[in-house]
Amino acid sequence: MVTHDMNKDEQVGFHKGSVSTLVKERQELVKMVSIVDQLIQLHVKALKDLGIDLSQQQQPATGKLEDKV
Repeated sequence: MVTHDMNKDEQVGFHKGSVSTLVKERQELVKMVSIVDQLIQLHVKALKDLGIDLSQQQQPATGKLEDKV
């Protein structure tokens, strides 16, 4: 991380660069979650069209599926 040998300008640059990188990483994760949610919704709809109602089933790790869709 930051050592005491770095001057203030170097520390500011280090932290700004870190924040910028982490914000970009977070944006990419949000995109991934959005895509996964869309895929889940498509599969749930397909199952409903086939007569399977997942809203009646409890999902162990995430709670009720209907809360997520």
